[in-house]
Amino acid sequence: MADEYKNRVTMDSSGFVLLADYVPGIVQEIRYYSTYNFVGDRVDGYEAPCALLTIEAARAVKTISNRANVMGYRLKVFDAYRPARAVRHFVLWGIEDLDQRMKPFFYPELEKQELFEEGYIASQSSHSRGSTIDLTLLDMNTGMELDMGSPFDYFGEISHPDYKGITEEQYSNRMLLRNLMVENGFVPIDCEWWHFTLKDEPYPDTYFEFPVTMK
Repeated sequence: MADEYKNRVTMDSSGFVLLADYVPGIVQEIRYYSTYNFVGDRVDGYEAPCALLTIEAARAVKTISNRANVMGYRLKVFDAYRPARAVRHFVLWGIEDLDQRMKPFFYPELEKQELFEEGYIASQSSHSRGSTIDLTLLDMNTGMELDMGSPFDYFGEISHPDYKGITEEQYSNRMLLRNLMVENGFVPIDCEWWHFTLKDEPYPDTYFEFPVTMK
């Protein structure tokens, strides 16, 4: 498959599903459809506030959701499939756009160029391969997100999963999410506690361009 899809970019959405169809109880707050994100505008390619994933990733998330529910938690997703055009939007924002109105909320300790240098934003994103998800946990009793020590998309050392300058409870919450994901086939990264990619993703060398819409 690697040779067949080497650097392939496609509009074919046939291998994708609406995550809510597989996980009806999942909570969705698709930040890049809104203006509350590090860019400050709706991001190119987000035409609906919904999460899409490959069928394989959605099945795995369904298993994780069921296990989380038994433990008293629900999943809340911030981003899933991300069109390649959205990634280009990020890159152009970083290079050409002087607007920094969201800096106090998402990257107060860093300059724009450092977001790329330190791996928070990539010129090619695993999200565009369709099997990566950004998410957290909700307490079913309170309806509130678990305290992870930093908010989603906060770019800084405090968001590194193994950062020790947070409380024991915050660290424990991160490890709870991490263990649920890893035990069910996802791989974390070292700079964002919320980011996971399906280990056996079906399209490891394909980047998709179709927009995020209600299929």
